[in-house]
Amino acid sequence: MEEQQFEMPKMPKNLGRKIAIGVIVLVVLALGSTCFYTVQEQEKAAVLTFGKYTTTAEAGLQFKLPYPIQQVVKVPANITQRIEIGFREENGQTVAVEDEALMITGDENIVSADAVVEWRVGNMEDYLYNIEDPEVFLRNSTSAAIRSVIGSQPLDYVITDGKTVVQSQAKEKLDELNEKYNTGIFIQDLKFQDIEPPVGEVQEAFRDVTNAREEKNTKINNARRYENDRIPKARGEAQALLEQAEAEKESRILNARGDVANFNALYDAYVNSPQVTESRLIIETLETILPNARIFVTDGSGDTVKYLPLNELMNTRSGTSNTSSTSSTSSGSTAQPKGSDAQ
Repeated sequence: MEEQQFEMPKMPKNLGRKIAIGVIVLVVLALGSTCFYTVQEQEKAAVLTFGKYTTTAEAGLQFKLPYPIQQVVKVPANITQRIEIGFREENGQTVAVEDEALMITGDENIVSADAVVEWRVGNMEDYLYNIEDPEVFLRNSTSAAIRSVIGSQPLDYVITDGKTVVQSQAKEKLDELNEKYNTGIFIQDLKFQDIEPPVGEVQEAFRDVTNAREEKNTKINNARRYENDRIPKARGEAQALLEQAEAEKESRILNARGDVANFNALYDAYVNSPQVTESRLIIETLETILPNARIFVTDGSGDTVKYLPLNELMNTRSGTSNTSSTSSTSSGSTAQPKGSDAQ
């Protein structure tokens, strides 16, 4: 029986070279795909060269050296983040965390304090390398800052007038802790939601005290507002009365001076012509006290009886209503004298 001989198929020419080139191309493509990356608008990217921080990239399409030479760590550094102290918001509901909320005041009373901290990344290098878990660190440091401030103040001050002061002091201490440990975290704001005694009769009593003080402050503010409104008006009214009195004073002085001048002029006329001035004064006085009367002046000397046709004179002058006095000059023209008076 004859043995069959099999020959191995010959390899294509340059196959090994082609395989090597293909592998090299795949490696280049794989490495090239790691050179480009995209940073979102709310993010910043830390570029690490052999694990060491190199630079920070902003939003957009960016380039870096291929992995493992450089790698990128993206952080939501352009948005404001928040953490809750003393409570949590879960499914739209608020759940109290008493381990964080309950604190001891300076007068050894217990108070429940809830706060919200708003923060953002300020320094990428410090944020990535100096703290392992930023949220845990921030929660612990915030609780420590709040407890430090509340622990130095009495309960009555903390839950009433001193709430704003405690809030600002707690933020200052939190900023100091972040600067001390170079966390790279920037604290935008720290706000207390509630500072009150634990739930129970004590809370109700303190709430009544707080409401009473707020009502007191409201009434004081209303009284001051009324005072500030009335005092300027009263001063203006007083000034107006003073000016009116001053004007009345000047008017009376001027009128008195005019009356004195008139009297002096009348006196001078009287000195020069006493009879004429006296008669004129009598007539003017009669015109003043009897404004609608008609006055007839006759010569009253002698013992003769004079006849005056008053009715006829009144009828002839009835057309002139504004004439105040009429003189009859001659007794012979109005009456027939008797005896030696008729010439």
